[in-house]
Amino acid sequence: MVPAPPPPVTRTALQLYRDCLRLVRHIAPGHSPKSMALSQMVKGEFRKGKEETDEHKIEALKANAVRALSNYMLFESGAKDSKMSKAMDRNVQDAVQEQQPRSS
Repeated sequence: MVPAPPPPVTRTALQLYRDCLRLVRHIAPGHSPKSMALSQMVKGEFRKGKEETDEHKIEALKANAVRALSNYMLFESGAKDSKMSKAMDRNVQDAVQEQQPRSS
């Protein structure tokens, strides 16, 4: 069975690209090595999808960009809210424990 395509993202690829670069400037202002590396990563990811013509793949790529922006915002919110930070830490610990092999 073929999975249903993700719901369409209302922002254009250009708007998402600019949002991602703004986020990089927020995370690492100036011309630091971190800033340059993040900028190159964003540019490279968008360049890889530049020639894509399949509508479903384009929507999936746009959804990935939105998810990345959302994850960062959630991460930053968690850092400021102690209750949310503890919940995020528990989720990470649970995920790590699930990945470890179980011995019988």
